[in-house]
Order: sequence, then structure tokens, then C-alpha cells
Amino acid sequence: MSGSERPSERRGATRTAVLWDALQPVLAGGPGLDVLDVGGGTGGLAVRVAEQGHRVTVVDPSPDALAALGRRARELGVEVAGVQGDLASLAEVVGAGSVDVVLCHGVLEVVADPAAALRSLRAVLRPQGRLSLLVAQRHAAVLARAMAGHFTQAAAVLRGEDSARSGHRFTAEEVHGLLAEAGLAVHGTHAVRVFADLVPGSLLDLEPGATAALLELERAVAERPEYLPLATQVHVLAGPAS
Repeated sequence: MSGSERPSERRGATRTAVLWDALQPVLAGGPGLDVLDVGGGTGGLAVRVAEQGHRVTVVDPSPDALAALGRRARELGVEVAGVQGDLASLAEVVGAGSVDVVLCHGVLEVVADPAAALRSLRAVLRPQGRLSLLVAQRHAAVLARAMAGHFTQAAAVLRGEDSARSGHRFTAEEVHGLLAEAGLAVHGTHAVRVFADLVPGSLLDLEPGATAALLELERAVAERPEYLPLATQVHVLAGPAS
């Protein structure tokens, strides 16, 4: 990690490193994979994937986000296709069984029917394709609100009663169940941001070596199931069940 990075960039790296580590073996499966980023917005992840030589399409309902995606891709000299659409029409937009890798990060929380959304994602995957699914994790949200003294809100999150306001949150077990119902088999589960959201930003900014040590710790617990309940997000790799 470069010493020239701004504090916000260093903190951001601790939040995304585990996710990127998990994606690398999938993206290394061959050059020129067809990658679909659902709800990819301005292309923060899509552009990075395109830089590795893959064909990337972002489907997003926001024309403003897609315009920003186009500018970002041009600035970095890569090609990323932007298509306006949503999960309900996904197969019509990109074609059934046409994608090697689907990225669905932070989207399942805001759809009305997560089970139907996963069926739509399953429909566009090739037989050996992979879905990268990142969702907000309920237990960590309960903990965060309780630690901030918002006990009534914590109880509401625990009961799943706040989804209308702040979106769905899931446990790893719930995600695994939804994937199975959609005909998708789990190939890996990762705890994302176990400690990064609990550590004061001032500590990372002022303590030499703290960011690198935190990053190493995040990676050390990413695949340990006992830490999943503490993770702000859960990442799952899945593919069509045989």
C-alpha cells in the first residue's frame, strides 16, 4: 500500500480488499470473459475488471450513473458497455445464458423480491458461470446501532422491520437458502469488513502501519465462519447447480 495514498483511499482499501481477493480466481479463469455488473452505477468495479481485459457490461436504471460510467471508462482508456435496465428485464437486455461472471453488489438489499432477483441472475449465467453476490449483513447492523446507543433501531433491525426504510439485510444462512431456491450452488462465502467499520478512522490516519495491519487481519478472518456475524457485508460466490 503506497504511502502517497490519501487517508480515505487507505480506508477504502481495507473495505474492498477481501472482495477483490475473492474475485481474482474467478476473473483469472481466462482472458476476455463476459462480465455483467448489475447495478454497477458509475463503474467503480466494472472499470477495474475491464482493465484486466474482460468484456464488461453494466446494467443500471440510472442514466446519470451510466453517463458517469462512460466518462470514467474513457478517462482510463477502457471499454465498458452501459445499458439502462433492471433485474426484472435482465435476460431481455443481455440474453439468457450469455454471461461468464455476474457481479451483483449491494443490489439485493433494495429489490422488492430477492428470490425473484436471484432467479433472474441465474438465467443469464452460462453453465459454468459464477455469481459474485455482496449483501448487507443483519447481525453487524444490529451491533452497530446498539453500540451507537440506538437500541430501538437495533431491535427493529434484529426483527427485520426496517427493510422498508433502509433495505433488506441478510444472514449468511438466509443468502445460502435463497441461492439454493434459485438453483445456484455456493462455492465460497467471505466475511467483508469485519473490523474496518469498527476501527476509528483517526487511528488509521495517524498510527504508522495500522492500515496494513488491519488489512492483513481482515484477510485472515475472511473465510472463518465464526466471524461472519460481525461482518458488515457477506460475499458469496455461486454457480448454477448441476
